[in-house]
Amino acid sequence: MAAQNSLNPLDVTIVGGGMISHDLILPSVYHLQRSGIVKNINVCSLDSAPLNDLKRSAMIRQAFPDQDFVASPPLSEPENKKFPDLYKEVIAGMKPRQVVIVAMPDQLHYGVVLEALKNEQHILCVKPLVLKYEQTVEIEKIAYEKGLFIGVEYHKRFDGRSLMAKKGYELKQFGEFTMGEAKMIEPYFYRSSNFQNWFTCDKTDPFVYVGCHYVDLVYFITGLKPVEVSVSGIKGKFPNGNEGYMWANGRVRFENGALLSVTDGLGYPDEGAGSNEQNLQMFFEGDGKTGMIKHDDHYRGVQHAYLDGIGCAGSSFNFVSPDFFQLVPWEGEGLKPIGYGYESVSATINMAHKIEKEVLALSSNESLDKRRQMIKDVDKKGIIATPANSFINELVVEAARLSILNDGDMVTIEYGQNPHIELRNRK
Repeated sequence: MAAQNSLNPLDVTIVGGGMISHDLILPSVYHLQRSGIVKNINVCSLDSAPLNDLKRSAMIRQAFPDQDFVASPPLSEPENKKFPDLYKEVIAGMKPRQVVIVAMPDQLHYGVVLEALKNEQHILCVKPLVLKYEQTVEIEKIAYEKGLFIGVEYHKRFDGRSLMAKKGYELKQFGEFTMGEAKMIEPYFYRSSNFQNWFTCDKTDPFVYVGCHYVDLVYFITGLKPVEVSVSGIKGKFPNGNEGYMWANGRVRFENGALLSVTDGLGYPDEGAGSNEQNLQMFFEGDGKTGMIKHDDHYRGVQHAYLDGIGCAGSSFNFVSPDFFQLVPWEGEGLKPIGYGYESVSATINMAHKIEKEVLALSSNESLDKRRQMIKDVDKKGIIATPANSFINELVVEAARLSILNDGDMVTIEYGQNPHIELRNRK
C-alpha cells in the first residue's frame, strides 16, 4: 500500500458488502487510502458471503493489488450464519470522528445512521438517507449538535453535465422549468440478486430506489421544491417467490407548477448494450421561446465491441460510460477510479477529513463552533447532498410510498414550519 502522506488519515467502516460496495464504494475508499486520506478499512456485513466475494473480486484485486480490509464477520464464519447486530460492535470499536459508510437496503439506513452518530462518527450514506422526513430532521439535529458531517450519495450532483445545467439555470440561460421526463431502468438480473430478499412491496419500489436520483437532480438544477407526488406500480415475483414492484411510474409537480414524469424498473434487458437505461429531458418556458436540457445518461458516446462478451449478461456490444465510474491505468500501481461516482464518495470523505484537520489545534468549544460552521457552509453550497439541503427527497419518497400503496393516489407535500405529506383525498 502507498505510504500515508496526509495529516490525520481517517479510519472507514463500510456497513454493507453488496453490489454498491463492490462496484463503487470499496474501490473509491481504497484509492483514498492510497492518497493518504483513509487509514484502516473495515467492511461489515450480515454474513461472510459478500465479504468473501469482495476479497476474491478480480476487478478489485487488479486495481488494488496490495490493499486489503478487515472483514466483519471473519471470512472463516459459515456463510449461512447471520450477524444482524455486528455492525454495532464494529462501530462502537472505532475511534471517535472517523467515517461510517452506510451501504445497506433503504429501510435499514435509519438504525445504522443513528448508531454511527451515537458513536461520534461522520457518515456517508447511499441514497435515500432515510424514508421519512421526521427521521431526516432528527438526524440533522443530532449531527449538527455534535459537529459531525453527513453526506448523502446523490452522485448525479457531481456529473459535469448536471453542474453545467445548474450553472446555466442560475444564469437564466434556459428559462423556467415547465415539463420534464426522466427514466432509470436497472438490469433484469437484479431480480436474481439479493434484491429478492429486501426489495419487497412493503419496503420499497423502483421510484424510491432510483427515481429519487432524478427528482433530486431537478431540484439540484432548479432549486424548485416538489409539492405533489403520484406513483403507480406494477408488481411481479422474484425467483424466491417474494413479491415486489418491478416497475413504477411517478408524476411530480413542483412549486411553480412544472411536471416531471419518472419511469423506473428492474427490467433493462441483460443482453442490452447498456448497463441500464437512464435519461433526463427538461423543457423550459422563456420570453417568446423555449429552452431544453437533454441528458442521455446510459449512452455517453462510447461503443465497444468485444471478441468475447463481458457485459452484464455476456453481451459483446456495449455502450461504455467513461463518466460514472471506471478503473483505468494511471501513473501509480494498479488502476485508479475515475468518474462522478468516485467524486461523490471522495467529496464526503474528504470533507470529513478536512473538518478534522481544521480543528486539530482548537479547544473543545472552538472545535465545535468550527465544525458547525463548516457543516453550514457545505449545506449552503449545495453540491454535496446533506440532510439540510436534500430534505425534499425524504418528503418525496415518503409521499411516493404512501401513493404507491394507495393505487397511485395523489399525495401533497406541505412545507412551512412543519413539513409533512397528506393524501389529497383525505385533506
